[in-house]
Amino acid sequence: MSNDKLSPVEGIKIKSNFLRGTLKEGLADQSTGAISADDQQLIKFHGMYQQDDRDIRAERRRHKLEKAFSFMLRVRMPGGVSTPEQWLKMDQLADDYGNGTLKLTTRQAFQLHGLIKSNLRNTIQAIDSVALDSIAACGDVNRNVMCNPNPHLSGVYATIIEDSDAISRHLMPHSGAYHEIWLEGEKVQTSEKEHEPIYGETYLPRKFKIAVAVPPSNDVDIYANDLSFIAIVDEAGEVEGYNVAIGGGMGMTHGNEATYPRVADVIGYIPRERLLETAEHVVTVQRDYGDRTDRKHARLKYTIDTHGLDFFKKELESRLSGPLEPVREFHFDNNGDRYGWEQGEDGKWHLCLFIEGGRVVDRPLLKLRTALREVAKILDGDFRLTANQNLVIAQVSEEVKGKIDSIFEKYQIDAAGTKTGLRLSALACVSLPTCGLALAEAERYLPKLIDELDEVVENAGLGQDSITIRMTGCPNGCARPYLAEIGFVGKGPERYNVYLGGGHAGQRLNRIYREDVSASEIRPLLEPVIKRYASERDSGESFGDFVIRSGIIEASGPGSEFQKVSPVLANA
Repeated sequence: MSNDKLSPVEGIKIKSNFLRGTLKEGLADQSTGAISADDQQLIKFHGMYQQDDRDIRAERRRHKLEKAFSFMLRVRMPGGVSTPEQWLKMDQLADDYGNGTLKLTTRQAFQLHGLIKSNLRNTIQAIDSVALDSIAACGDVNRNVMCNPNPHLSGVYATIIEDSDAISRHLMPHSGAYHEIWLEGEKVQTSEKEHEPIYGETYLPRKFKIAVAVPPSNDVDIYANDLSFIAIVDEAGEVEGYNVAIGGGMGMTHGNEATYPRVADVIGYIPRERLLETAEHVVTVQRDYGDRTDRKHARLKYTIDTHGLDFFKKELESRLSGPLEPVREFHFDNNGDRYGWEQGEDGKWHLCLFIEGGRVVDRPLLKLRTALREVAKILDGDFRLTANQNLVIAQVSEEVKGKIDSIFEKYQIDAAGTKTGLRLSALACVSLPTCGLALAEAERYLPKLIDELDEVVENAGLGQDSITIRMTGCPNGCARPYLAEIGFVGKGPERYNVYLGGGHAGQRLNRIYREDVSASEIRPLLEPVIKRYASERDSGESFGDFVIRSGIIEASGPGSEFQKVSPVLANA
């Protein structure tokens, strides 16, 4: 393949001197709040995106000012585990350098928003002081490795968090650029040429996502990831190995039938000791065969569909120390969080707290950020961010549990999760005003829409029923809307494509129900469907299963429960 056919980003990576580019020079340039176009690609590998406040673009343009540039920084934290000290540092940085809020992401990571260029180095040095970093939190590499928070299974959880951390460390870029640029480290002088043993000088064709799950909970949405490991636990309660799933991915592009969401295929089983080599070689097969000419067609799902699943599996096994074993039996029954206090098998207490939109912020009537700051000061356990943008306060002693209850009572925080099942099962991406790809609102609008739909579900007697509902401002799918029982994907200002019929355990893609629906039309569109579900469902039947069985949404073809969505349906 000739270089002139490669995506322009491939050239940027080749010329970058292993992710350095001109980032040092760009940071020193005081004449602008932005960095160069090439460096905007490279800075992703360092865990950041350049953004601007789209709410005030027009006003600044009228005054002949450049855009209000800022940066979003994402922290790498496998499994979403944070110590109280780390929480307090991130909380402090939200005020010192950010916009006063702390974001919990759908991939179990912290995000800071509103950072200006001159404060980036100070911010990264501050998170480094509490043993955190943003290396490879974005970019064409493996990103934050997810795993079940598992508050009630302490032994299994200890194993999978250890394995998730090991995967993350094993697949980190080897370039010294991060330490040189942000931590003011000196480049080591050596006669040996710098190299990336796993990624090579062009890294991966696109981003790569990994998750680890323990059945029956699929809260990390393993079918949405490029690579997932499904823990198989023996009778003694030990993780003996993992089923391997490959080829999931959510992103698509409106009007481009060559792009589509896809659920992962489970291709085999490995004993635990083969975990790292399997992760590495799934990555290297994607490195070698992924599409580097079209970034919209560069994810692992397209590599598999282009070359065939059998080809990919054969190529993978040729690089492994032995073949994959047959898939072990497993079952998922949900992908939500369990709210309120639970006591683990080790006697420690764990509280799963609902965080709407994953946004930790003080509002006039809800001082959530202040309350969690007070909790962090007394906590004798840790924090665990969930893949549903919620928070587990884990490993709490009986004495501290009482103190936490007092703090939440003082600030009137709902620790029990007494909201409707619809709200408790909701996810939204950040979208406007900072995401440059957003076509419509998501995080700022979904709570208002749920206010409307809550009236419908309450009137139908479904207030406590869990129905997964997800919204993104564009078709890239950061909040995994294509797996939701009710999904909304931004099409334009206050307009959405509406999807129905995803699997309640995240095991099946939904289908397009109506395209280009205005915000004002959503409630009247969904109200009769919800009422039918309330009156016609079978015992124990989920909303997603019902809309397929009833014919409201067309089902997948025979035997294709995990088949990628039809491009025709996705863009109808």
